[in-house]
Amino acid sequence: MKNRIGKRLVKSYLIIIVTTIIIVDIFLLIGFKKFYYKNVENELKNRLKFSISIYNRNFSENSLNDIILDDNDLLWTYTRAQVQILDLKGYVLLDSIGAIYKDPIATDDFLAAKENSSRVWTGIDNKTSAQVMALTSPLINSKGETIGYLRFISSLNEANKSIIKTVLSLIIFSIILTIITAIVSIILSKSIVKPIGRLTQMAKRMSNSQYEKSEESWEDDEIGELAKALNVMADEIVKKDKIKNDFISSISHELRTPLTSIKGWAVVLRDSKSEEELMDEGLTIIENESDRLSKMVEELLDFSRYISGRMTLDLELFDISQTVNDVAKQMKPRANSNGIDFQTELMEEPILTIGDENRIKQLLINIIDNAIKFTFEKGWVKVQSRSENNKFLVLVSDNGCGMSKKDLQHVKEKFYKGKHSKSHSGLGLSISDEIAKMHGGNLEIFSEENIGTTVELQIPIKGEGESA
Repeated sequence: MKNRIGKRLVKSYLIIIVTTIIIVDIFLLIGFKKFYYKNVENELKNRLKFSISIYNRNFSENSLNDIILDDNDLLWTYTRAQVQILDLKGYVLLDSIGAIYKDPIATDDFLAAKENSSRVWTGIDNKTSAQVMALTSPLINSKGETIGYLRFISSLNEANKSIIKTVLSLIIFSIILTIITAIVSIILSKSIVKPIGRLTQMAKRMSNSQYEKSEESWEDDEIGELAKALNVMADEIVKKDKIKNDFISSISHELRTPLTSIKGWAVVLRDSKSEEELMDEGLTIIENESDRLSKMVEELLDFSRYISGRMTLDLELFDISQTVNDVAKQMKPRANSNGIDFQTELMEEPILTIGDENRIKQLLINIIDNAIKFTFEKGWVKVQSRSENNKFLVLVSDNGCGMSKKDLQHVKEKFYKGKHSKSHSGLGLSISDEIAKMHGGNLEIFSEENIGTTVELQIPIKGEGESA
């Protein structure tokens, strides 16, 4: 597995570069071949044109036989090309190098000359077996009659040698460039693979529950961002793990306390002579502690549904204004028993909306219960409700202990319990916030330490047919 990414990167770089080099080399070779062959062609054309001009000035009055018999080499002076004089049928009557051709010439250059046009022919000479280039032009006398053809033939050996040298130079250059590319590719791949390897080691440590933050320096790129994200994730895991451990410890203690009370009073009642006052006190305590246990269990069940996405709403049309009034009446005796002044400013007009009335009650009870729980004796708790902008607002205020800015930032998180928290599980506000969101509403908390807290609940007023 090791270095597979690096090998793939190097392989990819090399494939791209080598493919590019090959394509460029092919185009260069085609270009160089055309260049060298074009030079030979231009030289043939110029020499042939020069010889035809000599013929027109000096020999246009002569017959073809006279030109051959005179053996006048003026026609091919200043050229190294092989020169041939052909008759009208293409037979070679004279060759400057003395080659003898039995068969008539039938190459493209001769056929084009017969049509009074010009075309270069490239191929293998039957006599010399060498690759040559030929160009033919008609010999026209002073009367305008074609009496024969002048053919220039040039060897392509020098041009081919130059092309071979160019090919070798390109091959050497390509090999050097490929080696340099391979070295650069290896260096680049290492610069990418190395931080990925560090990330892999970091992830392996996390998989073994080692969440210490990596102090290594990272580049300011995507891999660096990923490393920073992993560090943040590790911090969050550590934080959540601490909250979870605190929660388990806290819930164990909270469950043990009412169980101890229930068991203790059960023993007392069993051993007692059934005194009526003692019986009432014991049964009251057992009932209250059982209620506490039920509430904690219900919170845990709600939390389980919340985490698994199974928390649902039983939607119906109900009067949310009356629901708030009912919950306020329900909670007032508890506030009074704690020596707290319970104040209300509630709407009396009915406000019909679509939602889950029982979940809304659960939410309101939790908010008001927290306000009572964190307010000192002789303090006050105030519940207000009103309707504005098609929203139903509930404000629960108190002059209790309040929360620090740090606690306020985390108070709605799962399992979070502030330093002054008297909650059983740290789930109440988290579940309440989820219920508000499921109704399309919002739960906001405003608090100052040692001054008090205000919780604002906003629930959209929805008629029949509207989705909650």
